[in-house]
Amino acid sequence: MFHADNIPLLVSGGVFFSVLLLSVAFMLYRREQVRRRRIHEKITRGEREVPSGSSPRVDDGSEGLRDRVINFWERVGAKVKPEKPEEIREYQLRFLRAGIRRHNALAILMGAKCFLALVFAAAFLAVKVWFFPILGKLVTTLFALVSALLGFYLPSIWLRLRISRRQEAVRKGLADALDLMVVCVEAGMGLDAAIFRVAEEFRLTNPVLSEELKLVNLEMRAGKLRRDALKNLALRTDLEDVSTLVALLIQTERFGTSIAQALRVQSDAFRTKRFQRAEEKAAKLTVKLVLPLILFIFPALFVVIVGPALVKVLRMFVLK
Repeated sequence: MFHADNIPLLVSGGVFFSVLLLSVAFMLYRREQVRRRRIHEKITRGEREVPSGSSPRVDDGSEGLRDRVINFWERVGAKVKPEKPEEIREYQLRFLRAGIRRHNALAILMGAKCFLALVFAAAFLAVKVWFFPILGKLVTTLFALVSALLGFYLPSIWLRLRISRRQEAVRKGLADALDLMVVCVEAGMGLDAAIFRVAEEFRLTNPVLSEELKLVNLEMRAGKLRRDALKNLALRTDLEDVSTLVALLIQTERFGTSIAQALRVQSDAFRTKRFQRAEEKAAKLTVKLVLPLILFIFPALFVVIVGPALVKVLRMFVLK
């Protein structure tokens, strides 16, 4: 029969088996992550041939579901995507800056916007029915609209964050890339060969910058003028540092001055700017810490300092 004395034993057994199951699941997950990392490293180093025009993929059973969801978003977005050429060009420029080069990216984005708007509104209505049934119709309608707007603008926020991450990656690696480019140019390479060499060297350390430099090299190989390819680089990255570098290289090519000297001066300027940005972030840190201090640390300090005295006062005057 079940006795109350057996409760601690049952609780201990449940905790033990739960921890055991979680440990086994974590070990399997880590093993799968290690396997995927090894496969990715082999593909990156060229130890496994990848067909041209395709990206390396690891079959984890979720590709089919993801493809079906993307196809559904594309079908929905094809009916609601903008038709004005100006809006289409603006979205295409955003996709280029985010590193998205699919021809159907706009349709997928618009489909995701509509789908997430409906999902967020339906999720709020479900939560309202189960947990907040006393809400009025006006409040329910208002919060449902806010949820739908949040779901609609969430893909745009994700796209903006992706653009910011790529810009930050390019900004961080630009000074090092210029240093290596100076070494290549002074060793006797031309500017085109130096750009390709830097792109190959940064393939693992900074893949975003490597991809952008490879695109510059491919455009020049395809017959585009160097200044046009460099202008396209500035347009894709949308960074002031890259625009300055592009203008410097174009002027250097036009007037026939030393490319190595110009790159060295620009590299020093970029390093100075990077150091100044780090100092600026460090100076802003004290201001950003004020809100966490007020909300989280000061209340805890007040409880620890004032709490014992308050308890003594209550015992002396209230509980006596």
